[in-house]
Amino acid sequence: MTEPATLGNQRPSALARLMAGIAERHPNIQPGPIDDSPTPDEPGHPEYHRRRRAEWALARWTTATPPRYRNADATHPHVQEWADAVATDPDTAGSILLTGTTGTGKTHQAYGALRRIAAAGPHRYEVIATTAADMYGLLRPGGSDRGTETELARLTAVPLLLLDDLGSAKASEWTEEITYRLINERYNACLPSIYTSNLPASSPDGPNITTVLGERISSRLSQDTRVIAMTGPDRRRALRSV
Repeated sequence: MTEPATLGNQRPSALARLMAGIAERHPNIQPGPIDDSPTPDEPGHPEYHRRRRAEWALARWTTATPPRYRNADATHPHVQEWADAVATDPDTAGSILLTGTTGTGKTHQAYGALRRIAAAGPHRYEVIATTAADMYGLLRPGGSDRGTETELARLTAVPLLLLDDLGSAKASEWTEEITYRLINERYNACLPSIYTSNLPASSPDGPNITTVLGERISSRLSQDTRVIAMTGPDRRRALRSV
């Protein structure tokens, strides 16, 4: 048997002699592949990095969410579908409008959708959640040190927006113009949004989205926004009566 190569006067190790013997007796055997790829718990594996992104995004979600909705979960199947689409490809997901009477769970579902998106570990997660009343208060002259145009630019450019209680503020030319600019610019930029409203999308009698917000806003919403009607009794009253 050929003696394994040595370095200087050093004798080959036992392992080296063993490997040389195996190679001589079985010359056609080749070393098998070694799987040294990272596991999901190690850096370098896609799942490891998705989990880290999810942890970071959920922390952002918690910061943007009022304490009352920290346990919110999206249980409506259409809301879940939309949230999954946003997490996968926000440029094509469009927006949703949750409509229904007071207490049907619109805000709960909205925050739950934001949470579901965060838990998916998207590559980018930036969100602003506000009510329409707070938004108008912020955008009025003197409402913010940064000024109306700067604040409006933040709302139109944020990757993900929740605007709660759309149509609840007293309508005026100013509120209609602000709302149109917000929705139109987000529509043009293909940025996903969640809107909630006590107003129905359409109604033969009484106010609805079109009559309160105006034709221009309704037209923009109709082109890339899915209307999801929330039904049922006032959950808040039901809880109070228990």
